[in-house]
This record gives sequence, structure tokens and C-alpha cells, in this order.
Amino acid sequence: MTVAIIALTIFLCIVLIPLALQKLFGNAQMRQRMSHLGVSAGLTRVIGLLELAGVAGLLLGLLWWPIGLLAAVAVTALLIAAVAYHLRAKDDGKVIMVPLFFAFASAALALLHVLKH
Repeated sequence: MTVAIIALTIFLCIVLIPLALQKLFGNAQMRQRMSHLGVSAGLTRVIGLLELAGVAGLLLGLLWWPIGLLAAVAVTALLIAAVAYHLRAKDDGKVIMVPLFFAFASAALALLHVLKH
């Protein structure tokens, strides 16, 4: 296990957990942001569940790297979808850069898992 894998895993989990919980529990500001993107309340909860599943997979990946690899790829796909929704909503580049940055971080984590093994 490398320090980079552990650090990126923890970093992504720290970012994803609060976002997932806001989506699951219907935080008013999150509902407004998701509505702006054209995402229904039901799909918002599904995304929150997927984010929590991703967090669980990333953490389990610290124990068994194939799960971490799969979770990192799945989180990357989820974040790329977020970028697509922001592009479709014609959001500002600064807004789009946030999920894009984290997509690159999770893709880097997946690559680190592959290179380590």
C-alpha cells in the first residue's frame, strides 16, 4: 500500500461523504443545485447512494486492491456524468472544474492501484 493510494482514498472519501449525505437527506441547497441540473429528487437519492457505495468500495480497496480499483473507476464515471450534466446546464467553467478535478483524482487512484499491482 502506498502513501499516495491511502491519501487519495481518504481525500476522495472526505469529499464524497458529505455530498452523498446531502443528496440522501434532501438538503435544501443540494435539492436546488440538482434541480438546476435537471435531476429529480429520486435520482438525486440514487446518486447519493452510489456515492456512498463508491466510498465503501474505496475504503475496502485499502484492504483488497481490486475493489478499490473498481470503486475508483465507478466514482470516476459518476463524476464524469456530473461534468456532463453541468455542461448541459451551461454552468460556468469554475463550477464544471470541481467534478472534473475529482474525476481526475479518482482516475489517478485507479491508475495507482493498477501500477501498484
